[in-house]
Amino acid sequence: MNREVIITCALTGAGDTVGRSPHVPVTPAQIAADAVEAANAGAAVVHIHVRNIETGDPSRDVALYREVVQRVRDSGVDVVINLTAGMGGDLVIDQEDPLKPVDGTDLVNAMDRLPHVEELLPDICTLDCGSLNFGEGSQLYISTPDMLRTGAKRIQELGVKPELEIFDSGQLWFATKMIAEGIIDPPPLFQLCMGIPYGAPADIGLLQAMVNMLPDGAQWASFAIGRDQMPWVAQSVLLGGHVRVGLEDNLYLGKGVKARNAQLVERAVGIVEGLGAVIAGPERARELLKLKGLAHV
Repeated sequence: MNREVIITCALTGAGDTVGRSPHVPVTPAQIAADAVEAANAGAAVVHIHVRNIETGDPSRDVALYREVVQRVRDSGVDVVINLTAGMGGDLVIDQEDPLKPVDGTDLVNAMDRLPHVEELLPDICTLDCGSLNFGEGSQLYISTPDMLRTGAKRIQELGVKPELEIFDSGQLWFATKMIAEGIIDPPPLFQLCMGIPYGAPADIGLLQAMVNMLPDGAQWASFAIGRDQMPWVAQSVLLGGHVRVGLEDNLYLGKGVKARNAQLVERAVGIVEGLGAVIAGPERARELLKLKGLAHV
């Protein structure tokens, strides 16, 4: 069991959730406000995507990231900033002509997924460690070994900690290979992502197996989506990990009750403390994860 737990709040994500809940933040001001509220509720880390202000669609606009990060930094509330670097991996194919990308495709190379990270130097950025079929239909998420090595090396040069996003056991296998190659600095940080079709299902036996595959000294967290979010808080802590909650992964506080990010953090705090663990604040999180602290200087 983990006795000192870091809570990450994933604030908005890139999913089609804006029309499903009025609480999903869209504008930079809304996202930053949710980050501050989540930090005040007990989150040591906030995981940030940005969205098109007019449509609510996911975005890679550096100006939007810049505004969110500046607002959080100007708030006076200390929190570890974790920016997604997974955007730009979406490929939707035409069944009749698989080489012809169709609407919904946003596929760029490894370096073009990082300009906001290069400019803003967050504490952490994500690195999605493999390709997978993403839900029904013909959408793929593309992150090849060559892309991953290129991205990992650049993130290492920047002094930013990569959070290794693991959606299946083969991705964990490759992530450990990058660690062995020296392009991921110790201690590695893993996020085990469960229940996303069609990656690893939210199965506690599978979570245990993936935890058993982690290299010595690794820091890790896991989450599951939807109604499994809060049970996974307990599962992660009991297996020795940290936790992630937030509207990116789950919109509900209870049956029919739409949640706010801070409420999900408060619920996670109650579970963690109920298990006899303590909540790590942002400074302690930086110590545990061996962050270089560029974002809060």
